[in-house]
Amino acid sequence: MMLKKTLLAATTAVLASLAAGVVHAEPAKPECIAPAKPGGGFDLTCKLAQSGLQEGGFLKAPMRVTYMPGGIGAVAYNTVIANRPAEVGTIVAFSGGSFLNLAIGKFGKYDENDVKWLAAVGADYGAIIVRADSPFQSLKDLIDATKADPGKVVYGAGGSVGSQDWMKSALVAREAGVNYRNMRYVAFEGSGEAMTALLGGHVQAYSGDASDAAAHIGGGRIRVLAVLARERVPGLENVPTAIEQGYNVDWTIARGYYVGPKVADADYQWWLKTFDTLLASPEFDKLRAERGLFPFNLTGDALTAYVQKEVTRYRELAAEFGLTAK
Repeated sequence: MMLKKTLLAATTAVLASLAAGVVHAEPAKPECIAPAKPGGGFDLTCKLAQSGLQEGGFLKAPMRVTYMPGGIGAVAYNTVIANRPAEVGTIVAFSGGSFLNLAIGKFGKYDENDVKWLAAVGADYGAIIVRADSPFQSLKDLIDATKADPGKVVYGAGGSVGSQDWMKSALVAREAGVNYRNMRYVAFEGSGEAMTALLGGHVQAYSGDASDAAAHIGGGRIRVLAVLARERVPGLENVPTAIEQGYNVDWTIARGYYVGPKVADADYQWWLKTFDTLLASPEFDKLRAERGLFPFNLTGDALTAYVQKEVTRYRELAAEFGLTAK
């Protein structure tokens, strides 16, 4: 109710726009595609949109969340562009890892210019996580063990070698003077599977996200060795950053949505205006914080420029690590 009251002005704005001749096209069948299995960051991103848009009264019809795993976003990206390019009600979740995969050619023939970037609604940060009963009490302990025997310490994360999660651990290893090529790494389809593997003892460390850690740390089953941010983050104030521990690694992960390349401009503008209003709401700040995300608001042209800049940066990083760009 609070969110509906706060956002009552949105209805007034819509009516004023209609009076001015601006076309708005609220989708009849809203859908958010999470490009992985349930339980990870993409799922979290879609459910944030679902809660914000429905509780804010922006959507008459309920928004469904569907799952399209494969290639850490590649299957969804290719499907939307090739087979569902004009679906007005479909938004697709992205993360900073999507930019990295675009940079190294993992999305096939399509690049960052083949979709319409809609809105970034929050940010997350990388985190190095172990089980609560792990012998590694600090990031230095983990790095020292990896340096002593790179094949003995098994790292797991959502994505193959060259993915965002792999880059987190590789960057930390490189900072510590460890040859990242000798690291033992197990890839999973999404962060949910990777966390399950960690809790099951199948991997010794998980290079994931701070939001994943925040969601599990209360249960006493994990320990976060480091957050890959410039400063300590809310909810994990007792966890030192990698920078504090002498490893200069900052990995910020933007989260948001894109739509298909042939979505009509009137429909795209409806989504833009809706997200601009939603992001200005203090109630949305609360919903975002509940999901372990931090403010990071960009829409439309500003987001498109940010994406292009990030993909360029990742292409340079990929070249440094010898990853193949297409």
